[in-house]
Amino acid sequence: MAALLKDVLSASEKAAEIARLCRDAEPLFRLLVAEKTGADRNQRFSHDFKTLADVLIQEVIRHDLGAKFPELRGHIGGEESNEFTNANGDTVAVRVCGTVGETAALLGSVLHPEREAAELLAAAAHRDVAVGDAALDGVTVSIAPGDVAVWIDPIDSTNEYIVGREDVAPQDGIAPSGLCSALVLIGAYERSSGRPVLGVINEPFHRRHPQTRGWQGRYHWGIAYQGTHLSSLSPPAPPRPPPRVVLSRAEAQGVRDALASLCGGHLRFAAGAGYKMLCVILGHADAYVLSGGSTFAWDACAPHAILCALGGGVVALGDALRARREGDTGTPPQLTYNRPAEGAVGAERWANRGGLVAYVHPQHLEAVLEVLAAVPGL
Repeated sequence: MAALLKDVLSASEKAAEIARLCRDAEPLFRLLVAEKTGADRNQRFSHDFKTLADVLIQEVIRHDLGAKFPELRGHIGGEESNEFTNANGDTVAVRVCGTVGETAALLGSVLHPEREAAELLAAAAHRDVAVGDAALDGVTVSIAPGDVAVWIDPIDSTNEYIVGREDVAPQDGIAPSGLCSALVLIGAYERSSGRPVLGVINEPFHRRHPQTRGWQGRYHWGIAYQGTHLSSLSPPAPPRPPPRVVLSRAEAQGVRDALASLCGGHLRFAAGAGYKMLCVILGHADAYVLSGGSTFAWDACAPHAILCALGGGVVALGDALRARREGDTGTPPQLTYNRPAEGAVGAERWANRGGLVAYVHPQHLEAVLEVLAAVPGL
């Protein structure tokens, strides 16, 4: 597990470097912004540039982990399809090739005529990134890579990444929006049970260096496997009343009203499912509630593993409320990540249908379920 954790962290750091590069390098940033606002978007190539950035990061992670752990090949999933149609109508499968030149040529076939952009991305994809973290030397949990599979969200909160606001003031440590909510999420789950066992969250845009003004990132990790719980984070603080809950601004009014009564003015809003779960992990919020099915396995797997390492978890809100209404007041089962939803197609096969609740302290989960059980329609 120590070797797998180190390589997942290294992959997340390379992904973060590419995410920063796309905002810092002028040939790439120009494409990023043009795809956000241009009236003639997609005339030069059939997918916007932010999708290519997403896909490249995903494929870099897949390539690097598969090269180190052949047992993982075919068991690394992600949000994006890697197939693009270029200006000539040819289908191109984006991947990391054997050399920088080959990767640049492949990316150039998608980005033509943006040769410089293709070369910058290819160089970043082949750059070696090592993580020097002495704390990882003490990780001794043993799990075979062949027993796990991986979910990747290459850039969670993509819209915030594109807009790139840096001037959003946090409230109680929670930024309502902004570039800080753009994250790289890599989670591993046990193939047989679907339980999350390892999670890494990388924050590429954590803060600006005070002198150079360049971006500095940071990462967090957690392992929860066979009774062993390890994390880069300190143990959570004791539960506080009233709980602080973070939501999406698109959350249903009935849910907002019910939780407002529970939180006593401590209801907060933020962008990005991964970021809202990170707020719970860091102790800025006590729970994240989502009543709809707008998150997916790749959004939740990595944060879920870290929450489990801290003694919390993520449960399906709809299933938990049905069980309570039927008289079952036991702890709801955790989300799992190995089985697609029956009858669904495409990305919806991996949607967290019925919403979710992410938490650290079980008593906060119970308090949330108690007030939401009275909300009609949930």
